[in-house]
Amino acid sequence: HMHTIGKKEFWDVLPKVMYALDEPSGDASAVAMYFLAAEASRYVKVVLSGEGADELFGGYNIYREPLALQKVAWIPEKIRRAVSRQAKKLPDRRGKSFLIRAGQRVEERFIGNAHIFTDEERRELLKIRPTRRPVRSFCERLMKKPPGFRPGENAEHRLEILAGRGYFAETDRMSMAHSLEVRVPFLDRDVFEAARTLPPEAKFAHGKTKYLFRKVAREYIPEDTAARKKLGFPVPVRVWLRDDDWYGRVKKMFQSPISRQYFHTEKLTALLEEHHAGKKDNSRKIWTVLAFLFWYQEYFDE
Repeated sequence: HMHTIGKKEFWDVLPKVMYALDEPSGDASAVAMYFLAAEASRYVKVVLSGEGADELFGGYNIYREPLALQKVAWIPEKIRRAVSRQAKKLPDRRGKSFLIRAGQRVEERFIGNAHIFTDEERRELLKIRPTRRPVRSFCERLMKKPPGFRPGENAEHRLEILAGRGYFAETDRMSMAHSLEVRVPFLDRDVFEAARTLPPEAKFAHGKTKYLFRKVAREYIPEDTAARKKLGFPVPVRVWLRDDDWYGRVKKMFQSPISRQYFHTEKLTALLEEHHAGKKDNSRKIWTVLAFLFWYQEYFDE
């Protein structure tokens, strides 16, 4: 079954999505999940999902990072952190991200995967006083002593599990919004316990992600499917925000009374203008604020 979602249909459903999420989310793929659940619920009441396979069996290249960074682990941390600070000042080019992340601790790198605004940007955008706690502090405790993890468990495995914690909740909420039950066999405890014993080379080998998982999958599904390159679940928000209709709608929301209550709206408008002109990709930043405004309207605006 195929259903193509246009930008108007996507926009119109945002209030319902933000209501179903319970809390604002900077992940636009949650909206795509909402549509997917809606379509599936037209035909069935229960579905099986592959949630957890990427997190447990090495489905994302970012999980290979601890292995790559081992090559520079011999360099003293103070030097690596100094190089990281200087690398942030460099123009965007190949290798910049590696230099930055080589000087970061694992909890800082974990946050970096979904870090939308810097501390400085938060201070510039928000009218309310941001918390003094750095963003990384929210996951330091989990990264250093995660519940259920064994002492000495490797960094890439901790990244894999923690990365999925928030996304799984979104999937459940989007499916429940349509009374669709999603069962997740890869999140079975026995599967989890088996996956945590796998060495890194069982997950990443010969330049491929999910190596062992793909090898087993070949016994049950066609080769072209088992070997398919990893594809995320993106939505074209970046493109739509450069279209005049979305640009106008977002600008109106950015200049609304709710927005003026919490944000320096001239800064938000500047982000939007810069993106609309094609000077910079600010889509994740714009979407994050937009999601908050839709969520606030649903729960607090009279």
